[in-house]
Amino acid sequence: MGIHDGHREKMRERFLAGGLEGFAPHEALELLLYYAIPRRDTNPIAHALMDRYGSLSAVLNAPVEDLQKVEGIGKSAAILIHTVAQINQKAAIDDAASEHVLNSSERAGKYLLTRYSGKKRELVYQLCLDQKGKLLACKLLGEGGVTAAAVDVRQVVENAILTSASAVILSHNHPSGIALPSHEDYAVTDRVKAALATIGVTLTDHIIVADGDYVSMADSGFL
Repeated sequence: MGIHDGHREKMRERFLAGGLEGFAPHEALELLLYYAIPRRDTNPIAHALMDRYGSLSAVLNAPVEDLQKVEGIGKSAAILIHTVAQINQKAAIDDAASEHVLNSSERAGKYLLTRYSGKKRELVYQLCLDQKGKLLACKLLGEGGVTAAAVDVRQVVENAILTSASAVILSHNHPSGIALPSHEDYAVTDRVKAALATIGVTLTDHIIVADGDYVSMADSGFL
């Protein structure tokens, strides 16, 4: 057993004894990298990652291609790092959806904050709900946001019909802005509301997410 093997075993035992409690961010990365880099000291690599991105969250959400620019990080290690954040997000989404009922802007906002976490692109989602506000489906309508990519109103209606929805919540994010609706946001909301009304479905909200915050157009009095 070499010096690195002994150190790795101590780190693993420390983790098994108390989880990541007491681990510095770079130590958590060092431990993770054991499973992608078997025969190299991962401590300096972990420090290099922290130096490049500034925080553990930023490391985990960094693109695979960019991670590989750090010396010692190959494709397998980059994919492993990126997968951790994706699995964590998926688990959080599942936990949020397990409430089943999104019958308030607070519940819908919480669900959508999780859905948009770490997303760098503008995305438009449609939440289809039953009469009690139970989430039936979350449909990705498009990328680019309501200003850069037109919302297909026909698709919104079709999604509502296919899921037998009684209500719909529209949502999009502003990755590099603030969670305030634009004139285009209001116009799209009006078009979607009118289209859904023709099939007896209510547009209950349009929620805009940005920088860990959200704005409900229903709470703002527009819907």
